Formats: sequence, structure tokens, C-alpha cells
Amino acid sequence: MTANQAALTALAEQLGAALLARGLSLSLAESCTGGLCAEILTRVPGSSAWFDCAIVSYSNAAKIKLLHVPSDTINSKGAVSEATALAMAKGALAISGSHLSAAVTGIAGPGGGTGAKPVGTVCFAWVGQNQAPISTTAHFTGSRQEIRQQSAKTLIEGLIALTLRLDL
Repeated sequence: MTANQAALTALAEQLGAALLARGLSLSLAESCTGGLCAEILTRVPGSSAWFDCAIVSYSNAAKIKLLHVPSDTINSKGAVSEATALAMAKGALAISGSHLSAAVTGIAGPGGGTGAKPVGTVCFAWVGQNQAPISTTAHFTGSRQEIRQQSAKTLIEGLIALTLRLDL
């Protein structure tokens, strides 16, 4: 295991411990990470006690069909937008019934970027039951794999922060 993989696994362990201690469950909606976040979380033995599911919705059609992202949102804001990330997270939360959810959508490269949304643009959303949703956009650099790993790290760190501040 590389140092980066070990660091991501340690974050997943921290998240799992926080969720387990509070009796919370988690669902994910992933696009540009292609299931990497779920893979990292399921490295943790016993993760089935707190990790419910991940929906990898790479295409716009899958985002609409599986996560119920409004087509108007994708058409007006784009698949890589905080609005789409929020709709993805809300869709995963509704489908799973878990306590919290997170979503990631972005451009991992090496192609696909534009002037307005260059390669490395990644949008995130975190949603907890009875909590105000949170979203943000990050701009990462590096190879496709490095952007995906940075995205997974940001998503998991956001989940840790959300878990620790949930008022249940």
C-alpha cells in the first residue's frame, strides 16, 4: 500500500469510527471518482455497519435516472456544478434512507475541460438529515489519478466534518 493509499484508508477509518460512535449510516453518489470513494471506505473492516451504498453515475443519463437529478439542472448548470452535486447527494440520501450522503462530480482529465471548467474542477456536496446542505468547488492539479485521489480525500474529509457537527 502506498503512503497516499494508507492516508486515505486512515481517513476512512476515522470517518467510520465517528459514524459508528453516533449510530449513523452513509451513502454516496460518485461521478468522476468512479467508485474510488466507496472502495476506500470499504477497505475498513466492518464498514457495513455504517456504509450503506454508493451509486456511480458517470453519465448525465445515469444521474437523471438513478439519482433523480433534474435534467434542467444539468442542462442549465452542467454536470460539473454544485447544483448537480447537491441534487446527486439528495438523491442518494432519498434512495438509501441513510443519515447522511455526499456526492462528487468533476473533470478528472486529461481531456474534457473548458475555459470555464478546466480539468481538475470538482464539485462536492454533503447532505445530512435535518441539516442545511453544504457544497463547494475545488480545483485540483495533477494526473487523472491524482485528481481522483484528491477528490476522494476532500469528500471523506467533508464527511468527517459533517458527522462531527450533525445535531441528531
